Amino acid sequence: MKRLMLHSLQDPLLQRIYLPFKPLTLSTHFAFPAKLIQTSTTLSRDPHSSSLLSLIQNGGPTSIFYSRILSQCTASKIVGEGMEIHAHMIRFGLSGDPNLRTHLVNFYSKCRCFEYARKLLDESTEPDLVSWSALISGYVQNKLGVQALLAFHDMHLLGVKSNEFTFPSVLKACSITKDLNLGKQVHGTAVVTGFESDVFVANTLVVMYAKCGDFGDSSRLFDEIPQRDVVSWNALFSCYVQSNFCREAVELFMKMIMSGIRPNEFTLSTIINACAGLVDGSQGKKIHGFLIKLGYESDPFSTNALVDMYAKVGGLEEAISAFKEIAQPDIVSWNAIIAGCVHHEEYKWALKLTMDMKRSGVCPNMFTFSSALKACAGLGLKELGRQLHSSLIKIDAKSDLFVDVGLIDMYSKCELMKDAKTVHSLMPKKNLIAWNAIISGHSQNEEDIEAVLLFADVYKEGIGFNRNTLSTVLKSTASLHAIKVCEQVHAISMKSGLQSDVYVINSLLDTYSKCSQVKDAAKIFEECPVGDLVAFTSMITAYAQYGEGEEALKLYLEMQGKGITPDPFVCSSLLNACANLSAYEQGKQIHVHILKFGFMSDVFAGNSLVNMYAKCGSIDDAGRSFLEIAERGIVSWSAMIGGLAQHGHGEQALKMFNKMLKEGVHPNHITLVSVLCACNHAGLVTEARKYFESMKESFGIEPMQEHYACMIDLLGRAGKLEEAMELVNTMPFQANGSVWGALLGAARIHKNVELGQRAAEMLLALEPEKSGTLVLLANIYASASQWENVANVRRVMKYNKVKKEPGISWLEVKDKVHTFIVGDRSHSRSKEIYTKLDELSDLMSKAGYVPMVEIDLHDVERSEKEKLLLHHSEKLAVAFALIATPPGAPIRVKKNLRVCVDCHTAFKFICKIVSREIIVRDINRFHHFKDGSCSCGDYW
Repeated sequence: MKRLMLHSLQDPLLQRIYLPFKPLTLSTHFAFPAKLIQTSTTLSRDPHSSSLLSLIQNGGPTSIFYSRILSQCTASKIVGEGMEIHAHMIRFGLSGDPNLRTHLVNFYSKCRCFEYARKLLDESTEPDLVSWSALISGYVQNKLGVQALLAFHDMHLLGVKSNEFTFPSVLKACSITKDLNLGKQVHGTAVVTGFESDVFVANTLVVMYAKCGDFGDSSRLFDEIPQRDVVSWNALFSCYVQSNFCREAVELFMKMIMSGIRPNEFTLSTIINACAGLVDGSQGKKIHGFLIKLGYESDPFSTNALVDMYAKVGGLEEAISAFKEIAQPDIVSWNAIIAGCVHHEEYKWALKLTMDMKRSGVCPNMFTFSSALKACAGLGLKELGRQLHSSLIKIDAKSDLFVDVGLIDMYSKCELMKDAKTVHSLMPKKNLIAWNAIISGHSQNEEDIEAVLLFADVYKEGIGFNRNTLSTVLKSTASLHAIKVCEQVHAISMKSGLQSDVYVINSLLDTYSKCSQVKDAAKIFEECPVGDLVAFTSMITAYAQYGEGEEALKLYLEMQGKGITPDPFVCSSLLNACANLSAYEQGKQIHVHILKFGFMSDVFAGNSLVNMYAKCGSIDDAGRSFLEIAERGIVSWSAMIGGLAQHGHGEQALKMFNKMLKEGVHPNHITLVSVLCACNHAGLVTEARKYFESMKESFGIEPMQEHYACMIDLLGRAGKLEEAMELVNTMPFQANGSVWGALLGAARIHKNVELGQRAAEMLLALEPEKSGTLVLLANIYASASQWENVANVRRVMKYNKVKKEPGISWLEVKDKVHTFIVGDRSHSRSKEIYTKLDELSDLMSKAGYVPMVEIDLHDVERSEKEKLLLHHSEKLAVAFALIATPPGAPIRVKKNLRVCVDCHTAFKFICKIVSREIIVRDINRFHHFKDGSCSCGDYW
């Protein structure tokens, strides 16, 4: 056996020890028929075949004539006729001619009849380089890299030396198989034999190193080519683009232009593809200019690349304009523009173009079907999607991964999961993309348990996963609020190294947030390598949803510091945070940002503005924001009706509800809760009964716990306690804490001890952790002068270590939130606050105010009780506002509990004394104190 002796070379790139070629493991034996070619006297009925054979018979059995005819058969790939010619050669004794044998090997190789080509080589006593090169070239042209390398190995063992035609084919085979080690050995052989400097060999070496991922050596070899022509440059461009090094490809192109090399159509089409990969429309237009300047605007490769580039990086109009310039669009042209329409979500255009393509006589292929299925999925056209599926079955198309995934996606988005699962189950080979598609389908159709279980099965079977898999599963996990599953998926992401992937990070943030694990979400956010808009939005939303509005606003400042531009969704979350904080000034600033970034047309931002202003005490601003919403949906109307209800404008809320109905907007259960609350806050019992009793008949909505709770609270406040209890007893479900809480509140208002005892008993059974129940019960006993029962309740509270929830009040001054509790002296301006309170106390006394000491349950002297009432948290907040805000400005205070009766009375005096409007938002509603009265009419 002969072995190549390879030497270390002087070139730094090639100073390596090249090992002898190792035999590949694939067998070199082929299964042949008993007779390679059988001579037959029966000629083909094909007219072309008959004419060829007549030429042979007329021309005589000469080698030159057979060579010419075989060359024609090779060029046209006419297998049958070529085999008949081979039969005639055998008949006339010419099959042993070395030149003709070479032609036959080349013919069979190019026609993919490799077993016949190899048989001829094996039977040859002196196989020549040209025949071996033809066989290797045939394998390479048909992407059979392993077989090409096997043939090269056998040729090498026979001592046949390669030349400048063999080396490029062998190096291409190394590129196909990504066998860099073997490629380096072939490179060494080319150097030893002196063919490295041949331009074809040099170009193929550049490509081989690049396609095998060694761009460093590829670039160095390219720089060493003495006379680089456009083919050399094109080879490198193509490799860079195929490997997604698009920016480097464009930079090389500019370098080529600077060196004076004129690009050709292949250069330009490749660089256009690079611009598409970079999403660089500006650079793409410059290359388009080169295309026109050099006269290649009619080149099909370049024009197709232009359509694809404009569709991906420019406007769809530019892509359509480029498409219309093509005189005869081929299947690639059509597919590019159809895919572009789908990319821009112009699904109707995509389907129309698909029909236009068929009418033009161009038959759709798998890429066309894939785009058409995406369009059907985007439009929810299940029937058309089924027709496309039927067309695929009729043409007996082989299973195609992209089409099958497109079918799964289409059926999933058309809510036909049974069909999606059928397509998936019939796929002969399912890769990760297919598994992701079916898992995503379950998730999209709210079949979250199925999505999670399917992922568990895929994980156990070792099929694998990627960031898309984890993001989809985490979405379903968030919907299920399955924190344990979230933690497991988090652990899997850490083990696989995907925990640093931005998509996975954002999905984990969203899932932990929706599972109420804000601290875990915050920890992930802090460890996030690069916080993008999605990450900030998830974290800000989590803070806003779970009552940490100040943290949400701080995070927004950090986001601005990083130069990240907000979107409507993050602004909506910030407005919700401001609403929960009653941070009116901060909310106005976010409103300015919405105007600045042009988000006023966004319905989410508009609805959040209405909600924010309503909850911050400015129902007028809420009304103006409501009128600015272009397309008011049920959320917009519900927010405005709810805002009016909270502010005690019951009749206006009902008028708004009737206007909504006239405009054809159908209410949902939340709207009707707001309507009943409006009736409740205004004491509109008759109207409430009408809406409650007609919910099912008029709007098709069955009353839920919230509706019953509103109705029972309304009846209780109105003193209709028996009717309220009757409603409780006839409810179609067990009363919850809201219902019994409403009854307990009614018992307190009307000093009904018996009802209070029963409501408290039920509440303690349902919500034993809530301290407010025992506090209210003690108040009921106190109002009935049952001091022994008050003492008993206090003993129970002490024994069970139940502490009354402290009253907390807060307000916003100059973008800062100031918080107060009863008797608080921790504020930096406490001395001024208490001085102001003493001053107000004197003025109120002169105006006729008498402290309501009977509501204070502390066992102390009257003077002490008066002091305790004066130092309630809401009074401290109002006093601070009077010294810290401009004269005449409205005072906005929020309290975590119901505003006490004494404070309510005091504020009616204070607002008149200081000529300021005082707006207090307690746990139930807003109180607007102005000119000595409250908007609630003392009914709250």
